[in-house]
Parts: sequence; C-alpha cells; structure tokens
Amino acid sequence: MSEMIFHLTCPDQRGIIAQFTQLLYQHKVNVLSLEQHVEPDEGLFFMRAHADLSSMTIPSNALIDLLNEIEGKLSGKLTIHDPLMPLNMAILCTKEQAHVSDLLMKHQSKELNCNIPLVISNHDNLRSSVEQYRIEYYHLPVDAENREFQEKEILSLLKTHNIDIVVLARYMQILSPKIVQQYKGRVINIHHAILPAFKGDMPYHKAWVRGVKMIGATAHYVTEALDEGPIIEQDVESVTHQYSVKEMIQAGRDIERRVLTSAVKAHLQHRILLHGQRTLIFHG
Repeated sequence: MSEMIFHLTCPDQRGIIAQFTQLLYQHKVNVLSLEQHVEPDEGLFFMRAHADLSSMTIPSNALIDLLNEIEGKLSGKLTIHDPLMPLNMAILCTKEQAHVSDLLMKHQSKELNCNIPLVISNHDNLRSSVEQYRIEYYHLPVDAENREFQEKEILSLLKTHNIDIVVLARYMQILSPKIVQQYKGRVINIHHAILPAFKGDMPYHKAWVRGVKMIGATAHYVTEALDEGPIIEQDVESVTHQYSVKEMIQAGRDIERRVLTSAVKAHLQHRILLHGQRTLIFHG
C-alpha cells in the first residue's frame, strides 16, 4: 500500500487532528488532504484523510496498529482504504441504455477507478452494447414465479465476482431485503425525481435530516425502505412550458447520468461517510 485513505468518526474533543498528524509526521507519512466536519448538536467529529506512504519509515501494518490505538483512545470508529486498489463494480439494468453506456465509457476512459466484470439485466436488449466492452452480460428475466430464484442467481454472481459496489442503472426491479442487507451502504440507485417527498409540516427540517443537497434527479444508497436511502447526489435543470415531452425526457436522462456518475465516483474515491440517514460528502 503506497497511499491510504482513512475515515474517522468519534466524539468531538480536543486534539483529534493533532494526534493523527503528529503520528503521521513522526513516521514520514505525507498528508495529501485532510477534511473534517463537526455535528455540534450531537457532539460528533468526522474526518477523512488521504496520505502518501511512499517515504514511510515503518511497515503499513505497524502504522495501522498505531492508528487503531488512537481510534481506541478517542472511542471512535476508524476505517482504512487503499485508494489505488480498484473496487469491483456490478451494474444492474433493464432496457435504458444511456446510464449503462455512460458508466462503461467513463470506466474505459479511466474516469472511474474500478473493475466492471459483469452487467446483469432482466432484459436482453443491451447485450451487444455491453459486450463490446468485453464485459460479461447476464440476462436474468424476473417475474412473480422466479423472482426468488433469480435473486439467488444475482447474489451468486456478485459473490463469484467479488463485487464491492452494485449500481442500479435504471434497474426497474425492487431488490429483496437479503441483497440490501448483504450490500448495505454499497448499492447506489438513481431516481428520476426529487427524493424524498417531504410531506406535512416542517418540510425543511425533514430535508435537513435526510441530507438533501439539490432538487432534481437523486442518487442514493438503497435501503429496505423504497427510495428512502441516504442521499449522495442531486442535481437540477430548469424547464419551461416550451419543452416538449421528448425534450423533458432527454433533459431528465442527462441529469440522471450526471448525478449517477458523480455518486459512483464519490463512492469509488472513498469520499462518503455515512451518518444515519445522512451522507457527508468530502471533496477529496
């Protein structure tokens, strides 16, 4: 490991950053970026740090042990990632090509630091457009009778290919709780609407609690509650009465592609910290 990203969540207290930066400096680890966030009402501290280990004077395992010691002293939760290690990503889709093609093109151009070993669809429409990238395409049609069996097939494929992240590129099927639980915080969906729909009183308070960032298409993590998962990215585009239905659909697809790609990038770059139903998105 020549680089490291670590996330920290702990009770807010004095000297948190100093303890980490002094440790890293002592062992000639170069901090490339460090971002923090405090939730004062909850007394919680969040941090993301990206470090260069190329000149480090101790083994990586020894550094991790020392970082874990600080984690214990702070009563926190520390997670460590290798930013140069591509994650394995699976795409689930139905018939819409735009979102899938956008992800595959950005992967091919190295904009997405990941491996895409397979695409799974409940229709066979996109096989040729996927296979031209030399990616395996699995057609698993779903109906009321075979849904449970096909979900077992999906889980088996995800396990076989050591999948780290699942992207629903307009996959028009609801995932079972079993898949959602096994890939908690690792399934990203795109929705062509403002999410969530804030009803009743105090809508802005509800929006803050849910971490709304923009009005428009929404990319979010999938949870067992349909379209209620933590929001990663949102975007907006103005339309007028002069737009035809076709133009509005195209504009919506463009927004969805941008939002989905942005959310996937943030996950692949380890820039997201989950806090309940909210996401903290660091710049990196």
